[in-house]
Amino acid sequence: MSSGQMLIASPNPQKFLTQGEGIGGVIKSKPEDFLVEEIPLYEPCGKGEHLYLQIEKTSVSHGELMSCLRRHFGVKDLHIGYAGMKDKHAVTSQTVSVHLLDDPPDINIDHKRIKVLWAARHTNKLKRGHLRGNRFVIRIRDVDPLKVTIAKKRLEELQQTGMPNFFGPQRFGYRCNNHLVGAAIVRGDWQAVLDELLGITGTPFPDYQQQLRELYDQGKYAEAAGHWTVANRNELIAIRGLRDGKSPSNACYAIGKAALSFFVSSLQSAIFNRVLDERIEQGTLHKLMEGDLAFKHDSRSVFKVTAEELVGDVLVDRLARFEISPSGPLWGAGMTRTADAVGDTELRALEAAGITFQSLVETSYDQKGARRAFRVPIENTSVDGGVDEEGSYIRLAFDLSRGAYATVLLREIMQTELDDKTSFTAGE
Repeated sequence: MSSGQMLIASPNPQKFLTQGEGIGGVIKSKPEDFLVEEIPLYEPCGKGEHLYLQIEKTSVSHGELMSCLRRHFGVKDLHIGYAGMKDKHAVTSQTVSVHLLDDPPDINIDHKRIKVLWAARHTNKLKRGHLRGNRFVIRIRDVDPLKVTIAKKRLEELQQTGMPNFFGPQRFGYRCNNHLVGAAIVRGDWQAVLDELLGITGTPFPDYQQQLRELYDQGKYAEAAGHWTVANRNELIAIRGLRDGKSPSNACYAIGKAALSFFVSSLQSAIFNRVLDERIEQGTLHKLMEGDLAFKHDSRSVFKVTAEELVGDVLVDRLARFEISPSGPLWGAGMTRTADAVGDTELRALEAAGITFQSLVETSYDQKGARRAFRVPIENTSVDGGVDEEGSYIRLAFDLSRGAYATVLLREIMQTELDDKTSFTAGE
């Protein structure tokens, strides 16, 4: 394989854990069909330099919310904290923090689809991962409500085995190419980053972008910059940088470290998904093998599985109780590596991404390595079907731990593929 060649055709989940008829249907017919409520890790104590706000937003992206918070409170990005990013195409409830020494005259944000439900003080900034998970209530429409029995059976199966902990389509962007940009960043190939973001020869793109991308390929950066909008923030910043005479690397740096880091994390996610696909194909999602690193759900730490530990029923019982699960790689600095055949599988997935472990370790985008559980429990479930003014539906309610995507659960129950416009994440 030549340097930089990516053999990961699609970063999205490829395998289904469950088999048989799905219920089909459509999700996200309207935002009110998709309710997401953040489950906090802790409550604000009532004093401190950080103002915690409970935010409810409807059809508002994470970026738009951050922009509104910056303008309203007159702060920079680094003064705003959040536990996880919530989906745009939904009604979501989450807590954010704003570093403010004095109470603002008005906490209410001037936006008709953003509500501040309450405010309280706390001593520390809210950080990524500071949540237990999310509560989801989702209506699937254009579906026979009598298929609720199929949904219940499928959900019971997944509760027994655990839900595959795939990264959902939201991770990979509207063109499903975030991982490709991430790989180019890791290689330090800034021209390839720009070509993928702005050019015509990369991943398929919406028809309205045809002219904009042709202008980029023709070197007409100023003209192209006049057509990109804030809806495509990264593309707009990059093309403006080129228009202003910046080098390829500096045009990419202008996008910002947080955005570039997210591209690299998308690459990590794509590699993880491929390893998880292979695990499902082997039928070992809820089993441990020699060389595995078992993930402890309570502490999020791991331990090595040896041949001796596989003797007897101790690990089997702990797996059944969801105390532990097999884990997969988020390749990067500090990641504990597996051994034996398990380790070989993980290394092949990394090589298929066209990069090396060393290049990931040396990247300057704070991309730390970690282990991620291959499966997660589904809790507090309920399923029912009915008909309302919008037509028939099947309603699912469930809790997922942080970092788990509701899209993955819906995909198994519906037995259909979902794109980035129909994905939910429980935060990271």
